[in-house]
Amino acid sequence: MSGGAGFIGSHLCEALLAEGWQVLAVDNLLTGSRSSLGSLQGRPGFEFLEQDVTVPFEVEGRLEAVLHFASPASPPSYIRHPVETLKAGTIGTLGLLDLARRQSARFVLASTSEVYGDPLVHPQPESYWGNVNPVGPRGCYDEAKRCAEAFTMAYHRAHGLDTRIVRIFNTHGPRMQPEDGRAVPNFMAQALRGEPLTVYGDGSQTRSLCYVDDLVRGVLSVLESGDSMPYNLGNPVEVTVLELAETIRRLTGTGSSIEFRPLPEDDPKQRRPDITRARAGLGWEPEVSLEAGLERTLAYFREVLVA
Repeated sequence: MSGGAGFIGSHLCEALLAEGWQVLAVDNLLTGSRSSLGSLQGRPGFEFLEQDVTVPFEVEGRLEAVLHFASPASPPSYIRHPVETLKAGTIGTLGLLDLARRQSARFVLASTSEVYGDPLVHPQPESYWGNVNPVGPRGCYDEAKRCAEAFTMAYHRAHGLDTRIVRIFNTHGPRMQPEDGRAVPNFMAQALRGEPLTVYGDGSQTRSLCYVDDLVRGVLSVLESGDSMPYNLGNPVEVTVLELAETIRRLTGTGSSIEFRPLPEDDPKQRRPDITRARAGLGWEPEVSLEAGLERTLAYFREVLVA
């Protein structure tokens, strides 16, 4: 799987190994980290290859599935690496689709809720085409993922390739980087350091946060029993960013204040998945509550920032 040293990718590698798969994790470590794979190194059935997926490569042996999770995923990361982000979603997707085709392997694309842009439909079902600014600062990520979906469906229709698409909504958990730039790691790192929690805009914009274990269960369900059309994977429980900041302040016991800053360009005002399709077709829905998930993520941040 590509992006195997990333936040979600490393958790997927663990889950796949636990399911009895042999796993080759491919990552160029642009935003991933070898430390995320520390518990997997040396385990039977696991191998790591440091490789840029936008550069053609071959894999020895038989592949049953190709999972494409390689891409910067947080706004600071893809704004800092816009060309690399576009190449991962376009050239990288094309190369891995060709690899899957040569191997007659199943292909799973990690897409994103960002294909919906700043949505005009709420909550967002898979049938919504989105409201994306292609020339804005987030366009490199949004449009790369939209192109990746188009490539995936083209290979499915033209070549009969067995493909899957998962649209991942906001996810959190252990192994997120403290400097990731998204709300949960930002607030937790700031609270644990005694710094003000930075809320962009007035904090009324909403997010729906899924714990990583639930997300991984969903991806595995799509891999094993899904079909070729996209699946939203996320938690439909919606909170405002300000409510999230207040919850994290309470859980950390910090005395940090909240500091308001201007809202970044094209920042989505609302984000909540319609998971009707995943519930009906996969029998999947999140099981970990928002607060329980935040407590687990916070335990990790305490370990890496306070220990």
